[in-house]
Amino acid sequence: MIEKFFKSSRLLVLVTVVVSTIAAVLLYAANVYIVINILIDFVLEVPATPDDGKTLAVKFLKVLDMLLIAVTFQIIAVGLFRLFIKPDTCEKSTLLAVLEIRDFHDLKITLIQVAIVILVVMFLEQAVEVGASLETLYYGLAISVIIFSAVFAFKGMEHAGQGPARHED
Repeated sequence: MIEKFFKSSRLLVLVTVVVSTIAAVLLYAANVYIVINILIDFVLEVPATPDDGKTLAVKFLKVLDMLLIAVTFQIIAVGLFRLFIKPDTCEKSTLLAVLEIRDFHDLKITLIQVAIVILVVMFLEQAVEVGASLETLYYGLAISVIIFSAVFAFKGMEHAGQGPARHED
């Protein structure tokens, strides 16, 4: 009885898959719209000073940040769908094969790696936008603590015999 309930309840994961897919699609669409507006602004007023160029760079870094978040939602949606809804098709999924996601643990590792890249892009945004300041130093220190913690957790997962070390040739 309980086992039957748990097998059927895995379809509850479908809610997360649908919401993640919708979020990814909306973020991709918003990014396309934003890039079009940046291009229109560029054509109407070409950057003439280094500060204008920095402003343009920051705009594109923010777009990159949003795109990475959209990719994260897509990875979550595809990963959860393949792992919990249709586990028999996991081997056939090219996205999961490229990302080396074979189980839920691999999905967590991939999400940690994407989160680290997002944090680095956020720091780069801050550094370009604000420049060398005490605020940027504090921001960088905060991000470095988070990244260090994520890498430490990642390495702990490796040593537990479950991490990417098992995928090495």
